[in-house]
Amino acid sequence: MDRYKSIWAWMIVPMVVMQAGIFYDYWGDFADNTWAVHVHYWLATLWYAFLISQPWLFARGRMDAHRTFGIIGMAIAGAVAFTGISQLNRDIVYANFVAANPGGIGPFEPWFFMGIAITEIILISGYIVAVLMAIVQRKSMEDHAWWLITTAFILVMPALARGLQAIWIGVYGFSPEIDIVVMTPLYVSQAIIISLTLAAAAALKKLAHPATFLAVGVNVAGLFLEPFGRSEALQAALRFIIKA
Repeated sequence: MDRYKSIWAWMIVPMVVMQAGIFYDYWGDFADNTWAVHVHYWLATLWYAFLISQPWLFARGRMDAHRTFGIIGMAIAGAVAFTGISQLNRDIVYANFVAANPGGIGPFEPWFFMGIAITEIILISGYIVAVLMAIVQRKSMEDHAWWLITTAFILVMPALARGLQAIWIGVYGFSPEIDIVVMTPLYVSQAIIISLTLAAAAALKKLAHPATFLAVGVNVAGLFLEPFGRSEALQAALRFIIKA
């Protein structure tokens, strides 16, 4: 367990990646964001702070505080998942808008926003599974810790992809004739996230752990956003589940 005593410092890295990625998207139009967006952003930020503070408490032997904040953290985890799910209809709204107004959001077509919704469902599902497994395996400190650590890599995709997309748009523009801003940033973001996940797993000797497979798997699924979004069957299922 000695290698876990400094993990709190390394958990700052995914938090910085998340905050840097979402910075422009969130703070750039802060006043225009809905209440739901604000709540989800700050809950996700609290979760990353939780992932730093818990191993910090563990490293200092403050196990009573670790357990107490762990209970609070599980409540935060549920709220993060709930608010993430509650925002899925926003993607459907964007898809409907672009379908009715081609070129209304630059090069983005309806399939992109449908794919985003499907991908986020996969990420949220993976996050819920990881948190539940951390609870189930709480008596095995290494398993418990690694399940929780992987949630940092499961949650980061939307923030990082949006941040990279903002850079791409700044470089290439926001014209319906230019589609490089659509998928390229997402491919890059997934490569970064998967690399970080595997690097952390290798450092903690958890490459063959189920949590590693889950974190890598849900991020690999993000690479299939386009076929997901273009699937008429998945679109129909999504519209049936989410009314917008």
